[in-house]
Amino acid sequence: MQYSPLYSLVIFDLDGTLADSFPWFRRHVNGVADRFAFRRIADEDVESLRHADSREILTRLEVPTWKLPAIARHMRRLKAQHIQDIPLFDGAEAMLRTLSQAGFRLALVSSDSEANARQQLGELAALFSHFDCGASIFGKARKFRRVVKRAGLAPDAVIAIGDEVRDIEAARSVGIACGAVRWGFASSEALRARAPDLMFERMEDIVRELAATRRKAE
Repeated sequence: MQYSPLYSLVIFDLDGTLADSFPWFRRHVNGVADRFAFRRIADEDVESLRHADSREILTRLEVPTWKLPAIARHMRRLKAQHIQDIPLFDGAEAMLRTLSQAGFRLALVSSDSEANARQQLGELAALFSHFDCGASIFGKARKFRRVVKRAGLAPDAVIAIGDEVRDIEAARSVGIACGAVRWGFASSEALRARAPDLMFERMEDIVRELAATRRKAE
């Protein structure tokens, strides 16, 4: 029998994975669209966008890539003003504490700023050994690679968990495993089409699935 690797390090995404930020995003995105002159998102657009990858989304919203850094900086500043309105998903705290107590090292790679991430996580930030934030929309691979190097681990000892197609693509490009959560932005169909190593239906499944791979590896 072929056994799954022992994942020593779990790299988490923040928005859509640990933090329930989509309702906040929907309230503010059209104001950002007006400010930066890209297409507004109507309610009827949301479901089709959940089935698209990042490049398709940018094309549909008519966002030129040269505007992305300015949009990202603005979104980080805007989010900092409303961080109290963006809760962690139910079960996230218990899941993170259980993984840490079980001996898994935790890291965070996010498009958001480290200051926002730490404020949102609160005392849970102390559970994370590595933060690498401010990732561009297509820049997570570089962040993953840097975290793996800092941790001093082989790529097969690391899994990245996120809610978007780009999280899977970035993990694949640096040779680490990827897990996808169903409760974030991307649709289950879009995620499954990229064949992540693990798919999590509920928050508590993260602990169960990672614990299972540890038992198999041992």
